[in-house]
Amino acid sequence: MAYKRNPMRSERIASLSRYVMIDALNPAMTASEQWFERTLDDSANRRISIPEAFLAVDGILSLVVNILSGMTVYPGVIRRHLNDELPFIATENILMHCVKKGKDRQVLHEAIRTHSVAAAKAIKEHGADNDLIDRLAADPSFGATKEELLGIISQGGFTGRAAQQTEEYLAAVRELLSGYEQSEVDVSVNV
Repeated sequence: MAYKRNPMRSERIASLSRYVMIDALNPAMTASEQWFERTLDDSANRRISIPEAFLAVDGILSLVVNILSGMTVYPGVIRRHLNDELPFIATENILMHCVKKGKDRQVLHEAIRTHSVAAAKAIKEHGADNDLIDRLAADPSFGATKEELLGIISQGGFTGRAAQQTEEYLAAVRELLSGYEQSEVDVSVNV
C-alpha cells in the first residue's frame, strides 16, 4: 500500500528481542540438566549463547538509535486520539468523584458501563464523536455537570506514579552513562 509505512526496523527489534529472551533459557536448561557439574556442554553452551546474546542486544540498541534519530512525533494527532479516549479513561476518576459526593458506587458503576457501551457503539458503528461526558452529565444519578466532569478530565491523574518512576529510571540511566565518553552516537536521555 502506497500510504502505509513499513515498520521493518521495529519488527527486527521485536525479532531480536524474542531471540534474546529465548536465549536466556539456554543456561537455565543446561543448569537443570547437569546441576553445574562443569561438563563440556556447559562451557560450549556458554561460549555460544552469551556472546550471541550480547551481539543481539547490540543490534537491538543500534536499531533503536536508528529509529529514534529519524522519528517524527505528531503532537496534534496524539492529542486528538487521547481526547477521543480520555472520557473512557477517566470513568474511574469520575466514579470516585461522585462517590465522594455521596452517590451509590454500584448504581454509578452500572450507569458508566451502560453509557460507555452506548458511546462506544455510536463511535464504532456511526463514526460519531465521543459523547460519553455528555451522557454522564445528563444522567441524574451522577449529580454532576458537564463542566465538573470536564474538570476531572483536565486534572489528569490517570497514570499513577508513571511520571515519577520514569524520572527515577532516567536519573539512574543518566548516572550510568555519565562515566562514558560521548561517541559518534548521541546516548543522552531527554524527556
